[in-house]
Amino acid sequence: MSEQSTRAAASPADQYVLILSCPDKQGIVHAVSSYLFMTGCNIEDSQQFGDRDTGLFFMRVHFSAESPVTVEKLRASFAAIGDSFQMDWQIHRAEERMRVVLMVSKFGHCLNDLLFRARIGALPVDIAAVVSNHTDFAELVGSYDIPFHHIPVTKDTKSQAEARLLEIVREEGVELVVLARYMQVLSDDLCKQLSGRIINIHHSFLPSFKGAKPYHQAHVRGVKLIGATAHYVTADLDEGPIIEQEVERVSHDVTPDQLVAIGRDVECQALARAVKWHAERRILLNGRRTVVFA
Repeated sequence: MSEQSTRAAASPADQYVLILSCPDKQGIVHAVSSYLFMTGCNIEDSQQFGDRDTGLFFMRVHFSAESPVTVEKLRASFAAIGDSFQMDWQIHRAEERMRVVLMVSKFGHCLNDLLFRARIGALPVDIAAVVSNHTDFAELVGSYDIPFHHIPVTKDTKSQAEARLLEIVREEGVELVVLARYMQVLSDDLCKQLSGRIINIHHSFLPSFKGAKPYHQAHVRGVKLIGATAHYVTADLDEGPIIEQEVERVSHDVTPDQLVAIGRDVECQALARAVKWHAERRILLNGRRTVVFA
């Protein structure tokens, strides 16, 4: 093996992800690919979508580059292209693990699932903390050596509780908050401050079966499909842009308790995929909808 080959094997090219959205017009793909070529980068994978309804164009490019290219240099040099096409864009290192906060109340199946997936490397995230309005899962979280914050919430302390959550987000450099069955309605102000950065799991196909005991409601209606919806949180309760949905077919002889058990698994699957795709920069907001380059 030559010295050059040995050096290349020892120092593989760095991996990056570019995501962008902008008004759709001619020349966007050419401008992006030409920029990457001229910068000494190599495109590994590229996905794009032009929405005729909104007139917007969306793109995700996974590319590689060797030193002296850095993410800072890429961001600085791409800015001119971004400005010329009125792009909303980001460039990140592909191996960068997103820092997240998980929030939970008294149903722990999604929390447990996300903790385990992160531990085994199935999710590209670092869980900075777990926040709960109850103490039920403090021991579970502690077993993963992750900080647990008990923040009780009442009608009178809601604003203080949300202020404390925002402190944790800022102090820990958190990019994503995941409501892993956190059963408190977030204020409009918090939703706006963390817009596009909060994912929730809803135990049905939205907007069906809202409120208490959704699986019991589904049983009364004789449903044949159990579903769960992962979506971004907005000020409109359970109406945020949908990221992922999962279903499981059921029959007439399934009891409400069996529906709950099936639903737990469906919720975990949908939420885990949504968190993974967000952490991998695969989701772009498109008004009340999402573009998911899965």
